[in-house]
Amino acid sequence: MAAGRTGWLGLWQSARSNLSSSLKRHWFTVSVIALATAGIGAALWSFAAASLPRYVTVAAARGTISRTVAATGTVNPARTIVVGASISGTVQHLACDYDSEVKAGQLCAKIDPRPYQAVLDQYSGQLLRDQAILEKDRADLARLRRQMAANPLMRRQVTDQALIVSRDEGTVKLDQALVDSAKLNLGYTDIVAPADGTVLTRNVSQGQPVAANSAALFTIAADPKRMEVDVAPRQGEVGAVRRGDAVTMTIEGIPDRIFHGTVSQIRRAAPSPQTAAPAYDAVIGIDNADLVLKPGMTAAAQIVVDQKSDVLRVPDQALQFAPASAKVQSSSTSAESSSPRNQVWVMRGNVPVAVAVVTGLDDGSFTEIAEGDFAPRRPGYCRREPVAERQPAGRALKRYSPFHCGGRLVRNASRPSRKSWLM
Repeated sequence: MAAGRTGWLGLWQSARSNLSSSLKRHWFTVSVIALATAGIGAALWSFAAASLPRYVTVAAARGTISRTVAATGTVNPARTIVVGASISGTVQHLACDYDSEVKAGQLCAKIDPRPYQAVLDQYSGQLLRDQAILEKDRADLARLRRQMAANPLMRRQVTDQALIVSRDEGTVKLDQALVDSAKLNLGYTDIVAPADGTVLTRNVSQGQPVAANSAALFTIAADPKRMEVDVAPRQGEVGAVRRGDAVTMTIEGIPDRIFHGTVSQIRRAAPSPQTAAPAYDAVIGIDNADLVLKPGMTAAAQIVVDQKSDVLRVPDQALQFAPASAKVQSSSTSAESSSPRNQVWVMRGNVPVAVAVVTGLDDGSFTEIAEGDFAPRRPGYCRREPVAERQPAGRALKRYSPFHCGGRLVRNASRPSRKSWLM
């Protein structure tokens, strides 16, 4: 038996020696074949992976959708007061300038009062003279009446003196009216602010002659903390704008801030010479407590004419998506599902499936899904079904929408145990 073991051991050692020497002689050939096989396999795998469709998914989440009407306009004070001159004359003094804070009754400009003071002095002297004449004639009338008691023939003289006194009384009243008018004109030489506010414009300079009822010398914003924006929506969209609609605005000179306001009025605008069609303006009230808004600024407004909260929504790109070469399975045979605007592609397994939907409000970025079978096919089986969108080649982590169980949206469901990758 020992001899037999020795023989087998010899044969095994001989075969091992022969195999080792053969591998040493052909190691280069074997290496080349192995590398070539690995390269071909890698190339085939890369080609197959590259030919697979790649998708990116976005969660069909609930949120707010707002439809807006865009319009541009100009910032103006909510209430402006135009201050002019009631008399003619030369501006002697200025006390208000641009952006000056003024109070009611505050002096803003002074017209040379000397001509009007001279007229007042003239009429005042005339009034004193006529009052003296009146007093003399009244005294004469009283004397004649005493004499008439002793001599009845003096009745005619008393009557004539009474008429003279009546004439003098009329003259005094006329003189008093002239004095009052002269005083009023003299008061008009002081151009004062009619209300509290801020001076927006000043169109007069010291030494400048002005005419009565001429163009505005000052324009005052009575309440600069309340401003208005007059915007002109397009004629096809103005019908959707209503009083009370919320508005968000950006101001050209303040790009890093968003302002909020409310539509307070819709009114017919002045006719344009370019078109005979009627135009309408929307007046937007806006708070200006920090006085950052200035009249004349350009505002770009977004008027919210319709809004829905807590609705199921998908990006507009999801409604425009349709796989080009992937094998798809349609979940509906209705005529509506043939339109890309009435279907959404969802991932079921690794296959995109077209789901017929009824769309609602669209804000240009998201569209409301009013009706649609987003539930899985097996009742009681919970899974997330993401909405498919186009994406360039590349790996993308699948993002999941809320859980659905048997057609019902289930909240507070647990997260899937494993993330999936779409290639």
